[in-house]
Amino acid sequence: MKGRFGRLRKLAGVGLRAGADAVMGRDGAGAERAAEVLGNLRGVAAKVGQMAGYVDGVVPEGQRDNYEKWMKRLLDQAPTSDPAEVRAQIEEQLGRPLEESFDEFDETPVASASIGQVHRARLTSGRQVAVKVQHPGIDVAMKADLKNSGLIEQSFRLFAGGRFESKRIAAEIRQRFSEELDYALEAERQRKMIVIHEGDAAVRIPAVVDSHCAPKILTMDWVEGMNFSEACEASPELRRQWAESMWRFAYKSILVGGHFNADPHPGNYKFHDDGTVTFLDHGCVQESGPERRAKACNTHRAACTGDRDAFEVACREMLHLDGGNFEAGAMEYLYEAFKPQFESPFRVERHYVAGLAARFKELFDVARKTKDGSYVPFEEGIFFFNRLQFGFYSVLARLDVEVDYAKVELDFLPGTAPVAG
Repeated sequence: MKGRFGRLRKLAGVGLRAGADAVMGRDGAGAERAAEVLGNLRGVAAKVGQMAGYVDGVVPEGQRDNYEKWMKRLLDQAPTSDPAEVRAQIEEQLGRPLEESFDEFDETPVASASIGQVHRARLTSGRQVAVKVQHPGIDVAMKADLKNSGLIEQSFRLFAGGRFESKRIAAEIRQRFSEELDYALEAERQRKMIVIHEGDAAVRIPAVVDSHCAPKILTMDWVEGMNFSEACEASPELRRQWAESMWRFAYKSILVGGHFNADPHPGNYKFHDDGTVTFLDHGCVQESGPERRAKACNTHRAACTGDRDAFEVACREMLHLDGGNFEAGAMEYLYEAFKPQFESPFRVERHYVAGLAARFKELFDVARKTKDGSYVPFEEGIFFFNRLQFGFYSVLARLDVEVDYAKVELDFLPGTAPVAG
């Protein structure tokens, strides 16, 4: 297994570069070729390929539908790890034979992704669980990927459009992706998310089974529910409730709990016919402290109440803006990014998300070209926050419903009275 990952790792830099060129339309290979290159790799290249498949504004409009189709086909057929190696991984991590840990364990995974695969199992107590097992050897391959500056730069280039501040942001990419290899850390973050959303009837997060977790094994309650494709075909009322639940989860996590999940992949949700949503994956999380969180709350509160003067003051404080060309460009982008709150009720549409992503890329050009001394470096976490925003908005766009997002936020924003109705 490690040998196979080693061979894939040698191809990863070339593969991601070829995939990026095809995605951006530079070599004429088209969507099928791009998806084939990226979808057949694991580790960083596969993660970037998945992100490009659902984040609007990354793949050119003319290739997007074909890219999504081919990437979905490849992901549905994603290679799984050898059952004997999976068993050995579980037994080594938990320190006991598999039969002592589980009364039943289905060796055929229900899902396989770039870092791990998920198995359905039953504990000796009868409790039905999902067991996420890291692909044996993927940690070595991923760590090698993350040392590859060319591979990381290609990841950054797809989403930011240029190389400005690429070294610093590449360090953030390495940090977040490295953390995804630590399932014990993910379990800890999942427990924190449960506390943040405790008592919120719209948000479900599976309980973690502590006795069956380790750095490469994560066990949680099994959850039944609709997948994203099925959810997109549901009634408008259900889709509206789900969009509200997803907004509550994303922004309550950030603004109340100081934790935001930076991987809003469509496969990380389960949708229920009572309008609730279960949130499954908490491996890529960016944290923020109280001061930064308070500034973000001020910005969101001003947008939700339509107070443009307060919004501009809050934005300047949040991003440390200091006038000039860069502030003008940043403020233009922020007004666009907060349209769902300012113009609430709002329907997030794919052309809006693509336009927002394009404006973010333009900010890097503004930063690079400004000559008036007004540029202020992006704060740590900005890349992954925008990965959340573009990816999250892209998922909402596929639900295709109008939602009063301002009301949803005002119900949980600290220091704000709940909105009646």
